[in-house]
Amino acid sequence: MTQTAVITGATSGIGAEFARRLAERGYNLVLTGRDTGRLADAAARLAEQYSVKTEYIGADLSTEDGVAAVARRVQEPDVRILVNNAGYGLKNDFARNDLDAEVDHLNVLVTAPLKLSHAALNAMQAGGGGRIINVASLAGLLPRGTYSAAKAWLINFSRWANIYYKDRGITVTAVCPGFVHTEFHQRMQMDKSVYPKWMWLQVEQVVREGLADAFAGKGMSIPSRRYRVVAAVSKLAPQTLVAKLAGRGR
Repeated sequence: MTQTAVITGATSGIGAEFARRLAERGYNLVLTGRDTGRLADAAARLAEQYSVKTEYIGADLSTEDGVAAVARRVQEPDVRILVNNAGYGLKNDFARNDLDAEVDHLNVLVTAPLKLSHAALNAMQAGGGGRIINVASLAGLLPRGTYSAAKAWLINFSRWANIYYKDRGITVTAVCPGFVHTEFHQRMQMDKSVYPKWMWLQVEQVVREGLADAFAGKGMSIPSRRYRVVAAVSKLAPQTLVAKLAGRGR
């Protein structure tokens, strides 16, 4: 049976690069996102370029119906890779954000990966194995706002699940990049120039290293040596100092 990869948030950035890299490896693709026009274009382009089968699902993962539509496809026996990549940030701090916006944010970052991972794990156990790649963030290692808290959940869940399900042929990897050149920060209307150039990664490096670690069966991947150093320092430094510095963000 030809193997299929399902990628959420596949229209641009990290999700689009995961789709390209997996097509390059010969996987058929199921692309999901909210912009069906961009999904259709991406699916057609990848099918032509890599001679793989592609399909797409227009779905808003902040809604139960959107998650259910993707979960139904994830449960099919040909799916061997799930990439939970869909996500976004909120511009303001927690108290200033509309509560409904925060709940939608939580649904996309936590509830959707939880439900899709549940569907995938049951299907993959029955089918003999597979891989789940959860795109988290280095922010999940730092005490910041609700984005950081959501990514912390994703990291801890992935590390546990990778240990628990590995002997059943399933690996679960949290990919934890730092700042990446994607549309993410543009959508938040952030001024990228305030951050030093060394902090920015190219999406190709993030996905290349993330995939390598996932296929090596690692529970956590931190792309680039510079961010692995940042992660190590954050563990060794006094936690009150880390919290104070990280707390300047949202």
